[in-house]
Amino acid sequence: MNRWFVRGFILVSTAGLLPGMALAQEGSVDQAREALAKQEGDEDASQQLEEVFQAAEKNYSLQKKGSHSLNYSFDYSYTADQRLDLAITNGSVRNLDVVPSATHSFTNSFSYDYGLLDNLTVGTRIPLVVKYDTQDELNVYDFGDISFTGRWQPFAYVPGKMSTTLFGTLSTKTGVSPYEIDINEQLSTGSGYYSIGGGASLSKVLDPVVVFGSVSATYNLPAEDLQQVRGARLLTEVDPGFGLSGSAGFAYSLSYDISLSISAQLSYSDETILTFSNGDQAVAQDQMTGFLSMSLGTRVSDTTIVNTSLGIGLTEDAPDFSLGVSLPINFSGLKE
Repeated sequence: MNRWFVRGFILVSTAGLLPGMALAQEGSVDQAREALAKQEGDEDASQQLEEVFQAAEKNYSLQKKGSHSLNYSFDYSYTADQRLDLAITNGSVRNLDVVPSATHSFTNSFSYDYGLLDNLTVGTRIPLVVKYDTQDELNVYDFGDISFTGRWQPFAYVPGKMSTTLFGTLSTKTGVSPYEIDINEQLSTGSGYYSIGGGASLSKVLDPVVVFGSVSATYNLPAEDLQQVRGARLLTEVDPGFGLSGSAGFAYSLSYDISLSISAQLSYSDETILTFSNGDQAVAQDQMTGFLSMSLGTRVSDTTIVNTSLGIGLTEDAPDFSLGVSLPINFSGLKE
C-alpha cells in the first residue's frame, strides 16, 4: 500500500525571493503555504518556500505568469517493522514466522513549477529513490513515482483575510512496483498504481504567526494483469481503494533570516483487496497514519533559503522518523 500518500500527494514546491523589510514575516507565510500544498504521496516532510505576498494591487501567492522555478530536496526516512508470515488452510495455521525488518529510504527530488497565469501554477516532481533493507540486505536504486500537480487560487490575496488555494495531482507508477517484483529478493520504489487526487488549503496571517490547514482526497486506480508469485498463489489484481488526508499547523518568523513551522498530518487509507489467480481474495485492513513535522527555514544568502525538517511518526503505520533538506536551484535560464 502506498504510504505517501499516504504519499499522495507527492510534494509540490516553489521558491521565492522576498524583497523589502517585510521579508521576515513573509518567510513564515511562504513555509505555511507550502505545507498546505503537501501531497499525500510524498512521506515527507519538507517543502520549498513559495514566491508570495509581493507589494502589488492584485496579488496572488503562486508563480507569476510566465515564471519558472526549479527546486531540489533530499529526504531520509527510517521504518522498522515486524513481518508476520502465515498461511491458513481449512482453519489451521500451516506456517507462522515473525521477521523483523528495518528499511532506510533516501529520496532525491527535483521539482519544477511554471506559472500559466498569476493564479494558476502547474508543476512536476521527479524522485530518485535509494532503499536499503538491513535485515534482508536488499537494496534498490531507481526512479520513484513521478507526479504532476496543478494549483489554482480563485481569489487574489488580501492582507488580513483568509487565503484559499485549490490543488489537484496525478501520480504515475513509474517507480518499481511492489506487485511486480520478487518480494523475497527485491525492494520497490513506487506504489504500483496510478493515483488522482485534489483538495483545498487555507491560511491566514496573524502577525507574526501564520496558521494553516488543508484537506485532500485521493483515489487509487486498481493495478491489473499482475503475475506476482506470493507463496503458493499468483497475484493478479490489486485494488488499493481511496485515501483521505488532513493537516494543520503554524509558522512563526523568529527573525529576518530564521523562520520555524510545525504541522501535523493525519491520513486514512482504505483497505486494499488482493485477488489471486485461483479466485481467492485477501484484504489488507485500512490504516490511519499520523505524522508530526518541524521545519526550519534559514536564509543563507540574498537569493537562497534552505529549509531543513524533522518528521516523527505518531502511529504504527507511519515511518519512525524522517530528515529532510530542500533549496532552490537558480539557473539564469529560469529567471524572469
